[in-house]
Amino acid sequence: MKPSRTTLSSLSALGRRTEAPPIAWLMQHALEHPDLISLAAGFTDNPTLPVADTRDIVAGLLRGHRSGEPALQYGTTGGLPELRRLTAQRLLTQDRAAITLTPTAGPAADVQEGHYARARTIITSGSQQLLYLLTEVLCDPGDIVIVEDPTYFVYLGIAQSHGLDCRGVPLMEDGIDLDALEALLEGLRRTGTLKRLKLLYLVTYHQNPTGRTTTFARKQAALDLLRRYEKAAGHPLYLLEDAAYRELRFAGEDVPTALAVRGAEDRVLLAGTFSKPFATGLRVGFGVLPEPLLTRVLHVKSNHDFGTSSLLQHVLARALAGPVYDRHVQTLRRRYRRKAGWMTAAMRQSFPDTVRWQEPTGGLYVWAAAPRRVRTGLKSAMFRRALDHQVLYVPGRLCYANDPHRRAPDHEMRLSFGNATRQAIELGIERLGAAIRELH
Repeated sequence: MKPSRTTLSSLSALGRRTEAPPIAWLMQHALEHPDLISLAAGFTDNPTLPVADTRDIVAGLLRGHRSGEPALQYGTTGGLPELRRLTAQRLLTQDRAAITLTPTAGPAADVQEGHYARARTIITSGSQQLLYLLTEVLCDPGDIVIVEDPTYFVYLGIAQSHGLDCRGVPLMEDGIDLDALEALLEGLRRTGTLKRLKLLYLVTYHQNPTGRTTTFARKQAALDLLRRYEKAAGHPLYLLEDAAYRELRFAGEDVPTALAVRGAEDRVLLAGTFSKPFATGLRVGFGVLPEPLLTRVLHVKSNHDFGTSSLLQHVLARALAGPVYDRHVQTLRRRYRRKAGWMTAAMRQSFPDTVRWQEPTGGLYVWAAAPRRVRTGLKSAMFRRALDHQVLYVPGRLCYANDPHRRAPDHEMRLSFGNATRQAIELGIERLGAAIRELH
């Protein structure tokens, strides 16, 4: 039943403005058609979910009152102190190791303990909540955020809900196009709209949707550009680094976060998650934020939920403190390496030579580009043909901001190997290849 105009008029501007996320329709369609093979949803691998480990941790927590009561009681808005400490220490250790592996990143001394202090770390209900909170605290309707072309489409939904003006900058194989970023910043300065710019949003590890990883050098250069234009903007310009897929690396070397850039910790907003590398049903994310932004985010978060689930935080703290978490991450990396290999091998066999993709080194996705004449959007002949063949993908057009200053491509697809079985991956790619060839 459609809502009446009278009903809609009673909603807030945000309520009227917010649209249903496209992925909701894709997921619903897959559920309603059980014979359909979905390579769309970014679900994680079912067989490797840590059921036994989680059961053991919960049983241990609830075995005695001393551990059980805190786990079942309210916690603080900022998060369980032990989980915040473990999170900060893990980030510090990862970045030190990544700097050692990456000669261009500079000496390990550039990573300073203060960047990861527990006091600057916040625990949230998944990284998605942190992205929403930061947008809510920083942005007013009409403000500008810069995103990659393409980017995480769920964040585009947050921006659309808040009435933001998203500007897309092309994504290269190793990160954002710095020349295009500088040209955009200069254009905003010349038109007097730079004062509306609030942040640059980057998904820096095995990016959703393209699978690309941003080099440390590009993170540093992007921060330098934001610094250069701050005076004209009249306020801080932040780099919001979404590191959700960092721990799902199965090839190549790790890269430090932007927090490791000397002197940049007051402009870097780091968002991460324990859901993707452990269990997506445990909706626990984290962030590292500078003041005074951290305090403002905590104020708003207390209005949202009065604190992330204590039980889930205690479970994650125990997993991190012992061997469980790291052991599970290694299992996932081996599993996703195999699944990515199954998908790309099937693509080489079933797709025309004119379809291009980049071999994934982590994450859950392969980003495929058909010839430009083959449109892949929701209303395209290709999408309808894929449904006829009982296979579902995410149209690439959904991953581009609604930026009228450029024409967004409409010939790409995001394919997920995260949740599908080997049989579903190989059969789904075969079906999709047949659909492409029929339109080629």
